Amino acid sequence: MIGLRKKKYLSLLLVILLSSALLFTAGCGGQDTDGQATITFGNADWDSIKVHNHVARIIIEEGYNYNTDEISGSSDAIFQALTDGDVDVFMENWSNNRIDIYEEALERGDVVQASLNFDGSYEGLWVPTYMIEGDPDRGIEPMTPDLRTVKDLKDYWEVFEDPEEPGKGRIYGSIPGWTTDEIFREKLENYGLLEYYNYFSPGSDTALATSMITAYERGLPWVGYYWEPTWVISMLDMTLLEDEPFDQELWDSGYLCELPPQPVYVDVHQDFPERKPEVMEFLKNYETSSEMTGEALLYMQENDANEKEAAIWFLNEYEDLWTSWVPAEVADKVKQAL
Repeated sequence: MIGLRKKKYLSLLLVILLSSALLFTAGCGGQDTDGQATITFGNADWDSIKVHNHVARIIIEEGYNYNTDEISGSSDAIFQALTDGDVDVFMENWSNNRIDIYEEALERGDVVQASLNFDGSYEGLWVPTYMIEGDPDRGIEPMTPDLRTVKDLKDYWEVFEDPEEPGKGRIYGSIPGWTTDEIFREKLENYGLLEYYNYFSPGSDTALATSMITAYERGLPWVGYYWEPTWVISMLDMTLLEDEPFDQELWDSGYLCELPPQPVYVDVHQDFPERKPEVMEFLKNYETSSEMTGEALLYMQENDANEKEAAIWFLNEYEDLWTSWVPAEVADKVKQAL
């Protein structure tokens, strides 16, 4: 998912329809058949939010003895359900996706910001680190030793030669339909790089990742768009090329800087702090990092694990972290259950 990579917003009608579907899925919500209160999580259907949902749900179920469930939908529909009270907790609100709507919801008090889960993603143009530093163990000499910034690419187009059009380099672009596809096409045009490079559309996330991994395993040149947290960036030694620091004026003048910061928040419905104050205290302490999240995604990939198994791995791997989020007696209950 994620960040400015997400597809263009759904129409208002579609958001309303999806929100209605969520309401139907949630039913009356808030109570199990045994009458015990249930905490409902929003599942926006990408891997990292599923992992964070399971981490939080395990702690809440085992440590606080509350039932939990989740309902699925698009990111926009989940946020609407959060403001309506049909979702209690949204573990990964990529705030820039709906910045105006989000700020309005905070101002109205419909949504309460619990914590900063992790401080955004890093997205842009990446190259294998061996291209800059070499890799003696693999017998790879540095190919672009002075490559540091996006603008430096003009000096190295021959290294990244497009196999389908000799005489120009190839930059692997973002996914068609994603906002960043439009952003990077315009950015590279404004930087004058399309004079030297073809902007190659990979067609899908899978195709983009495959192109990177294939080049990396063969020790070949590769430059293209990607982001973290992802299992691919956690698995490979990649370097994000520097860009001009984010500046709103530069951004509005044709994306002449890095992408804006993308904080990822844990948000709750307005009445949640009063209904579940002890769980709210836990969520206020919930803070991870892009790197930790990427490691959990890599665990899933390398071990053919599901999101819950990755969450259990996370709780075992980062015990010192999550035990600082909760009282000792809660931590003991969770550890006994793992």
